[in-house]
Amino acid sequence: MKKRPMVILTGPTAVGKSALAVKLAKRINGSVISADSMQIYRYMDIGSAKITKEEMGGIPHALIDVLHPSEEFHVARFAGLAREASEEIYRENKIPIVVGGTGFYIQALLYAIDFTEQECDQSYRVMLAALAEKKGTAYLHEMLREVDPDSAAAIHPNNQKRIIRALEFYHQSGRRISEHNEKERQKESPYEFAYFVLSEERKELYERIEKRVDAMLAQGLIEEVLALKAMGCHRDMVSMQGLGYKEIMDYLDEKISLEEAVYRIKRDTRHFAKRQLTWFRRERDVIWLQKEAYGRDEEKILADMLRILEEKQIYIPNREQKEENVHL
Repeated sequence: MKKRPMVILTGPTAVGKSALAVKLAKRINGSVISADSMQIYRYMDIGSAKITKEEMGGIPHALIDVLHPSEEFHVARFAGLAREASEEIYRENKIPIVVGGTGFYIQALLYAIDFTEQECDQSYRVMLAALAEKKGTAYLHEMLREVDPDSAAAIHPNNQKRIIRALEFYHQSGRRISEHNEKERQKESPYEFAYFVLSEERKELYERIEKRVDAMLAQGLIEEVLALKAMGCHRDMVSMQGLGYKEIMDYLDEKISLEEAVYRIKRDTRHFAKRQLTWFRRERDVIWLQKEAYGRDEEKILADMLRILEEKQIYIPNREQKEENVHL
C-alpha cells in the first residue's frame, strides 16, 4: 500500500519557517499543521510570534488558537490532534505541511510514537513536585542525570515537567525513557515524507532573534501578559512557561526589572535555538536548507524544495505547474 505524503518544515525559532510554508502550500496544494507548543493557545499571539490571518494568505492552518491558556498541551495531545488534522487534509486531497520548531512533536507524529504504554503514577509525581519545591528543579535534574544521563542531557534543567516524566518512567519500568524513545525512533514512518530543516548562520539567526524580541515588546507583549494575568493565568500554568511569558510575568510581579526580563528573553531564546539545532542534527532523513547557501533567496529555496518533493514523488506537478516552477 502506497504511503500518504507529508512535508515537514522545521528549524530554529525566528528562522522564517512560517512565510516559507505558506509559499510552499500555495505551490503544492498543501495545508499547514502547526507543530508549535505555544501557538496552540488563544490570546497568546505576540509572545508566540503567531502567524496572522493576513500572513496565512488563505492557506488553512490547523492547531492554532485551539486551547485556552489554562489547558495543558503536551506531546501526546499534539500527536492525537495532528493525526486528526492530517486525516481531514487527506480527505480534501491536499498535502499536510507540518510547520514548527518543536522537534519532539514532529518526531511523535512522523513515526507514530506510542504514548499509551504507561499510566502516570500520581503519588510519585506529587512527591517529586514537592521535592522540587523544597530543593529546586536542578535537584531533580541531578537525580535524572544519575539514572538516565542521556535524558538529562536532552532535557533543559528548568523543564520540571519533562524531568518528572522521565524520572517517573524509570521509577515505574526500571528502564530509561531515553532508551524507550530511541526504540520508538527506529520505527518506520507510515508517511512518505520530506523532512526539511531551514537553518541560518548563527550570527544572522541571533540578530533575527534580537529584532523579533524588540518587535514583540513594541507590539504590546507586556499588555498581552497583563491581559492573561487578568484572566487568571499564573506562572505555574504550562502555557505561561513559554519563552517571553514567564519573564514578563516575573517583571509584572516585581521580581526582576524590565531590562533584566528582556535580557533573559533574548538570552534564553538564543539558547533555545541552539538546542533546537542540536535536536535536528540527531534526527534521521533530514534535508538541510542552509539559507546562506541560497543567498537567502526564498524563491531559490522554494524551487529546491519543489524539486526534492518531485524527486520523492510526494508532489507531482502538472505541466502548467512544471513550467511555472522552472520560472521561480
